[in-house]
Amino acid sequence: MERKSFGHMQCPIARSLEHVGEWWSILILRDALYGLTRFDEFEKSLGIAPNMLTRRLKGLVESGLLERRKYNAHPPRYEYVLTEIGRDFRGVVLSLVAWGNKHFAPEGPSVLLKNIKTGKTAVPVLMDKVSGEEITAPGLFKVVAGPAADESIRKRMSAQRPSAL
Repeated sequence: MERKSFGHMQCPIARSLEHVGEWWSILILRDALYGLTRFDEFEKSLGIAPNMLTRRLKGLVESGLLERRKYNAHPPRYEYVLTEIGRDFRGVVLSLVAWGNKHFAPEGPSVLLKNIKTGKTAVPVLMDKVSGEEITAPGLFKVVAGPAADESIRKRMSAQRPSAL
């Protein structure tokens, strides 16, 4: 089965996904975050085959990212609504927008984030909620093993180079 390329699309998320892996589920979540809820809306927006869309929506529902709700009894029709877990994916989508605009949009950004109060373009950054520091700033943070880490993770984390992250 040949994989469809998203490299030519204007969407910074789609272009980013061309470089980082499987894309349908993330693009469905992107559209859900943009307000789409119905099968035909996702199908039209993505240009995805109905059988593939059915499988991806089912997987997102099973994973707890979307909830399937009936909105019409005869014939039965369903909408797909983000759950709390799905809404928490918003930061990932906004990060992909910023990353895609920065690295994979030679013609310039096709999607921007605007501050509703000021009307200005926002610049998404990943911040530490406790210190207020930008996490992507070099040398301020390091990845460490958590309480549930097994021995191989602990070994890998302890072998980190000081310049990592």
